[in-house]
Amino acid sequence: MKPTIDDLLRIMATLRDRDRGCPWDLEQNFDTIAPYTIEEAYEVADAIDRRDYASLCDELGDLLLQVVFHAQMAKEAELFDFGDVVAAICDKMIARHPHVFADASFANVEEQTQAWERIKADERAAKGDADASALAGIARGMPEWQRALKLQQRAARVGFDWPSVAPVFDKLHEELDEVRAEFADGADAERLNDEIGDVLFVCVNLARHAKVDVSRALRHANAKFERRFRRMEAIAGDAGGTLAGKSLAEQDALWDRAKAEEKGAASLASG
Repeated sequence: MKPTIDDLLRIMATLRDRDRGCPWDLEQNFDTIAPYTIEEAYEVADAIDRRDYASLCDELGDLLLQVVFHAQMAKEAELFDFGDVVAAICDKMIARHPHVFADASFANVEEQTQAWERIKADERAAKGDADASALAGIARGMPEWQRALKLQQRAARVGFDWPSVAPVFDKLHEELDEVRAEFADGADAERLNDEIGDVLFVCVNLARHAKVDVSRALRHANAKFERRFRRMEAIAGDAGGTLAGKSLAEQDALWDRAKAEEKGAASLASG
């Protein structure tokens, strides 16, 4: 018989047992575990990106453990327990899908999305949150690129958005020119921080208009850089040297070779 969620809850409770638990687990609190929760979510996304479904099963288990860990600590502090977590999400999903669990109906996905936002606003108001802004409720703990995307999406819902991708390109060129000018003027780190931040914000907007997932695109770019750099190291090693012992021009030549090999392999695979 396969273990159940109750078995996992018992395991977590045992790990946190003051008399016979794990010293490391006993030392943890919400603050120390939060970074692991974020890390596990990214590992889930990575497994999906690689289409590694065996790893996905494993990573989802790791992510579930994070939920159980937080719930166990909350239970010890008499705040809530895992059952309350399950009840809260069940209630939320039913309330936010009246077209499925009640008699509401929506003409299209856009209408449904607007209703979703109204329901969320009502939930915030019920909790005493008086913030009526279109930007209300966007968490500050998420990665900043993701928060930028959320801010842009919310603004777009009330019409504050470019009508097409062309003005986004214009804005990107404008922001890049401003960064270039700051460098030319010998700007300090604070000015560059401001201007480069504008460039990054517009890049997120460009991805949104292109319907490209920013995180997935950056993961892809990171993986591509890592593959090619490691190939550069291998080529240099095969020749009896290291990258550190080569000039930038020689390293660029190795990069071009690694890039050409990768494109050649992709061409053969598609042919």
